[in-house]
Amino acid sequence: MAFQRYVALGDSFTEGVGDPDPDRPAGLRGWADRVAEVLEDRAHDAGTGFGYANLAIRGRKLLPILEEQLDPALALAPDLVTIHAGANDVLRPRVDLDALAAAYDAGVGRLAATGARVVVFTIWDPGGSGIYGALRGRMAVFNEHVREISDRHGTDLVDMWRMRDQPVGQLMDTDRMHLNARGHDAIARAVLAALDVPHAVPPPEPFVAPALSRREQLREDARWTREFLLPWVHRRVTGRSSGDGLAPRRPTLAPVLPSTDRVG
Repeated sequence: MAFQRYVALGDSFTEGVGDPDPDRPAGLRGWADRVAEVLEDRAHDAGTGFGYANLAIRGRKLLPILEEQLDPALALAPDLVTIHAGANDVLRPRVDLDALAAAYDAGVGRLAATGARVVVFTIWDPGGSGIYGALRGRMAVFNEHVREISDRHGTDLVDMWRMRDQPVGQLMDTDRMHLNARGHDAIARAVLAALDVPHAVPPPEPFVAPALSRREQLREDARWTREFLLPWVHRRVTGRSSGDGLAPRRPTLAPVLPSTDRVG
């Protein structure tokens, strides 16, 4: 089928953080734009119109995503919705996963009840080491809730936890928190596969991470701590978010790009 109205909901993952493009709203591209480009081309081939809205805002937790984005999304009468939520919640010191899942279930249920095709996501597997390793069990429990929600409402599922064809580190931006362009490419391909939509989004080029000496690795870790981790912790302590004061970068349905020059 050719989708005509695609609305993306979520946080920085869906907003496109980590994939800069100065020619796009808010200077970002991201996987959702990539998906929309393919869908727009298919709609044009089918002789139908196409519009894409992206309501995601970085830093948003699950409940604010539902409270702020769900009703505006429904008002756009989409025939396709993607929603990613919960990652910012599981990173907090305390979280009630059962209550979180209940709210998510209700929100996804409202989307699915419209008849729109709905795509949900699990959280990626951080592995047992590194800064997120201690939260791996919490992430796994949340992901099982997401799988149940997907089954219950008949949604499509992009199970990032099981995407192991590339090391997670190769898909992450220098902040180690957001996807880089390779990561956004990977998610775009996964979403299109879940929708069974043929596409020409190319697989990533082979990547070999530079070998660092222990001293170089320590220096890089110190830089990352100073530039990314400490500011992130400070925002958590002071109750602020990287998305404070930001509005959705694509609040209404519109063509993806002003020209028909699509790139993979």
